Amino acid sequence: MKLKGWAVAGGLVLLASGASRAATEANFGANTTGDLVELCTATPDNPIGTAAINFCEGFAQGAVLVEMQNQAAFRGPKLFCMPNPPPSRNQALNDFVNWARSSPDRLAQSSTDGLFRFLSERYPCPPSR
Repeated sequence: MKLKGWAVAGGLVLLASGASRAATEANFGANTTGDLVELCTATPDNPIGTAAINFCEGFAQGAVLVEMQNQAAFRGPKLFCMPNPPPSRNQALNDFVNWARSSPDRLAQSSTDGLFRFLSERYPCPPSR
């Protein structure tokens, strides 16, 4: 896939859902998937809501784009394969948040492990021949 396609795919997890969450400054460490979920679901009425959303978007886009560049550079197995056309940003983020919240052990994973585990489960690559 071209890098442009990957960039579009990387943007899938960028917009926040409408779920009201109580993001705190402690979440900005983005140490866990739970921290990332709190940042991604913050609302503008939270005093740090806009900053939380911006952080979520930048963190997710950066992590996904770096992984996609790694996947393009190396011939090994890919962690995930985005469909064409990709899902909307809102849908992808809502799916990530719901996936993460569906199991407490997911919230405890590192933020990048959780993000990539979600992508690999939601968008698996077809079996190679």
